[in-house]
Amino acid sequence: MSRKSWGVDAGILSGLVMAGAVIWMVLASAPKSNAIPAFSRKYQTSCTTCHNNYPELNDFGEAFKKNGFKFPKDDDTFVKQDPVLLGSKAQKEAFPEAVYPGEIPGTLPIAFRYEGNFNWNAKQPVPVVAAGEYIPRTDLFVPNTFTIISAGSFGPNLSFWIDDDISAGASGANGGLGDGYLKYNDLGHVFHLPTNFLNVRFGQFELDLPFTQARSPYLSGYDIFSEAAVAQGPACSTTTVPPVTQCQTVHNPFILGTPQRGIEFGGYADNGNFNWSVAYTDGTNSAYGTTTELVTRNTKDVYLRAYYKFNLERDPESRHGIQAAGPTGPRDHTSIRVGAFYYHGTNQQNFGNTTYPLVGTINEPFYRAGGDVRFKYRKLELFAVGLVGHDNNHTVDTEAGTITSAPAVTFTGGFVAGNYWIYPWLIATMRYDFVNSPSDFVNGVSRYQTRNAFRPGYQILIRANIKIVGEYDRAWQPASYGVDANGNPLFYRPNTFVTGIDYVF
Repeated sequence: MSRKSWGVDAGILSGLVMAGAVIWMVLASAPKSNAIPAFSRKYQTSCTTCHNNYPELNDFGEAFKKNGFKFPKDDDTFVKQDPVLLGSKAQKEAFPEAVYPGEIPGTLPIAFRYEGNFNWNAKQPVPVVAAGEYIPRTDLFVPNTFTIISAGSFGPNLSFWIDDDISAGASGANGGLGDGYLKYNDLGHVFHLPTNFLNVRFGQFELDLPFTQARSPYLSGYDIFSEAAVAQGPACSTTTVPPVTQCQTVHNPFILGTPQRGIEFGGYADNGNFNWSVAYTDGTNSAYGTTTELVTRNTKDVYLRAYYKFNLERDPESRHGIQAAGPTGPRDHTSIRVGAFYYHGTNQQNFGNTTYPLVGTINEPFYRAGGDVRFKYRKLELFAVGLVGHDNNHTVDTEAGTITSAPAVTFTGGFVAGNYWIYPWLIATMRYDFVNSPSDFVNGVSRYQTRNAFRPGYQILIRANIKIVGEYDRAWQPASYGVDANGNPLFYRPNTFVTGIDYVF
């Protein structure tokens, strides 16, 4: 194999850079768009009020979201589209003898997002192509995703969010519901707790992860948030003397980064620096982004999250404000945030004795635990996550109908990333993902026990709501595609380069 076979061809990269430059000039010379998302319309403000690089939230955007999609202070004075009142002050005073009054947004709070990308893929070995796993060297507008988003408030305390991929992948391909929840802020007022120290949301939502998988500015997801647990080695093995078939039971397709259905309590104190949440969930979600393989169980799971942000601003006024002031306008506080998270559930298998007729339902507790840190300083943002996964395991003797404990299935991993704002509209990104999974190594998913990926990229904000994005993925060597003359497995790197357009309105 030559280096050119697996690396990025210089001519191709030159062409990509030239194409990107042409697109940039065309968009930069286009008239300024008046099509902006729902909250921008409501407050008549730019997307950059809440986003340094959408959909990533800045400090103000995080405060806006936590406050039920309202400005943290003097919200009524900033609203430019008055809501429709559903009742009168007299009804509020007459409650519970009257329906408690509320409100709905004055206009339909709907926004749309489109993403379409050009893909360059490394050349595949002949055996991979022959096996029917062919991927084109270049592919236009894949994924090709159109999303509808609706969010807003129903008064001082109630807010909602719904997002749905109407089309994802190819033309007309099935999308799916992301988050769909209702949130009540300041429930703790009833118990005389500090403002917003106790809130509640319920429905379908992404867990309170340290860094969102669903609304990440990156073109690729975090590998560790997409890791599942399966048995190490063959699912079943048979001995000849005596003839016994033994099967490992771990097959837990649960992954941390997909939406959950449940209820979550949480809140914040100390000017928003300390945050906590506890979620009680079904523990059922779609594995690997599909609906073909679901976790099925009668138990419920628990997710815990807490973090503290150390505000390092020297100026007291900036330190205690929602945003710090910079020479070109608002910016994030200089800060260090540290946190921890823990997920606990029980994977249940063999319902109705369908797989192993003699052993009944198999209960296997599992957990995911980790920590995170984020540092912000002016134009620089650095962050990292570390995670440990642990699943209890059993071995079933299918002849005797007995079940015994087996070594647990474990994995570790995380990511380290950095973003640098060269200009407010030009951001350089770099991320390193790694997953250490003995099971993946034994099962032939990866060449080494630890697999990794380096992902440098860029984000160019042509307008506050339009950007060109790009990311190069130098990937781990994922699987064998055959063997050499000596019977040793062969691997290759499926490196990719993705660039495209992303806009919201």
